[in-house]
Amino acid sequence: MPNFAYRGRDANGQVASGHIDAASATEVAGQLQSRGITPVSITAQSGSVRAKSRSAAAKPATAAASDGKAAAASSLASKDLLPKPVDSTDVMFFSRQLYTLLKAGVPIMRALAGLQESASKPTVIEMLQELRESLDAGRELSTALARLPKIFTPFYVAMVRVGEMTGQMETVFLRLYHHMAFERFMKEQVSSATRYPMFVIIAMAIALVVVNIFVIPAFAKVFAGFHAELPLMTKILLGFSSFMVDTWYVMLGGVALGIFAFRTWIRTIPGRFQWDKIKLTLPIAGKIISKATLARFARSYALASKSGVPIIQALTTVSQTVGNEYIAHKIDGMRDGISRGETVLRVAAHAGIFPPVVLQMIAVGEESGTLDDLMQEIAEMFQNEIEYELKTLAQQIEPILITMLGVMVLVLALGIFLPLWDMGSVVTKK
Repeated sequence: MPNFAYRGRDANGQVASGHIDAASATEVAGQLQSRGITPVSITAQSGSVRAKSRSAAAKPATAAASDGKAAAASSLASKDLLPKPVDSTDVMFFSRQLYTLLKAGVPIMRALAGLQESASKPTVIEMLQELRESLDAGRELSTALARLPKIFTPFYVAMVRVGEMTGQMETVFLRLYHHMAFERFMKEQVSSATRYPMFVIIAMAIALVVVNIFVIPAFAKVFAGFHAELPLMTKILLGFSSFMVDTWYVMLGGVALGIFAFRTWIRTIPGRFQWDKIKLTLPIAGKIISKATLARFARSYALASKSGVPIIQALTTVSQTVGNEYIAHKIDGMRDGISRGETVLRVAAHAGIFPPVVLQMIAVGEESGTLDDLMQEIAEMFQNEIEYELKTLAQQIEPILITMLGVMVLVLALGIFLPLWDMGSVVTKK
C-alpha cells in the first residue's frame, strides 16, 4: 500500500505532519479530517519505484495541465501587476468552490489545481497559479492571499487566518461566500433603483442644453424682428442662451475640471472622510446609504465573531470593509473604547451612528452573550428596510423630478410663448 506524507493544521492551529499508509490521497484526507486535522498538502511517498514514478508523474501532469492555461503569462511576483484585477464575483465563486472541495476532503493544493484547470478567465488562472506557488514555498494560505491585496481584502484574509487557526477552513469559506453574495445583492439593488432617476435627470440636462443652443436662438431672431420690449423672463432666457452659445467650450471645460477636482479631492484622506460624511446626510439617498453601511458592519461583525475572531481584532477588520470612512472612524473609536474596558453598548451609544432599536438589541445581546446572533438579526433587519426603501425609491423621487420638469416648462412658457402671444395680440388689433 502506498505511503503518503502529509502536512496540515489541527483544531488548535498547530502544524501537524507525518506519514500515512492508504490506497489514495483522498483516503488520507478523510483520515486526517476524522482526526480533526485540516490537510494542506499530501504527497505520495511509496517505497516501490513504480508507485514513486506514478506520484512523480501525477504532479507534473497536473501542473502541465494548469500551466498550459497560464502559458501566456509568466509567474508574477506580486498580483498588483495584473492587467485586469479579479473582480469580487470571481472571488465569491472561488470561495464557494473551495468550500465544496475542502468539505469533500480534497487537500488545498489539489483543490487549487482543480480550480485552475477549470478556470477560463486568464487573471483567475494567474491568481490560482500564484497561490499554488506561495503554498509550494511553504507559506500558509492566509499569507498567500495577503500577497494579493488588490484581490483579497484584509477582512477576507483575516477570516481565512482564523479558519487556519481553528481548523474550520470550509466553514469560513462558506460564510465568506454568503457575505460576498449579500454585498453583491446590495450593490445590484442600489444600481437598479437609481437607474431610472439618473436617466430622467440626464435626459432633462440634455433637453436643457438643446433648447438653449438651438431653440431659443431661433426665437431670438423672431423677437429681434418685432423691435418690441421683451419681458424680464425672456431677457434672462435670451441672455443665458447667448452665454451658452458663445462660451460652451468654457463651460464644458469647467464641468470637466470640476469633475477632475472632485475626484482628486475624494481620493485624499480628508476629502474621502468629508464626502462619506456628507453622503449620509443627503435627502432620500442618505438614509439608504446609512442603512446599507450599518448592515454591512453588522453582518461583517457577526461573521467575524462566529468565526472566533476576538472583538478588538473583529472591529479592526470590520472597519476596513464598511466602505465609508466616516463610519469606519466611528468603529475605530468603538474599538478604542472597548480596549479601555468599556462595554459594547456604551461605545455604540457614544458613536452616535446606531438608531435606538439597534442599541436595544446590542444591550440584550451583550447581556445574554449572543451578540453575534443579534448582529446577524440587525443586518437582516437593515436589509429588509433597504429593500423596501429601494422599491419605493422611484415613488419618492418622482414628485421631485416632476416638479423640476414643471418648473423648466413654466420658465420656457413664460419666457418664449408669452411674448409671442402678446405680439400676436398687437398684430391682430392692427
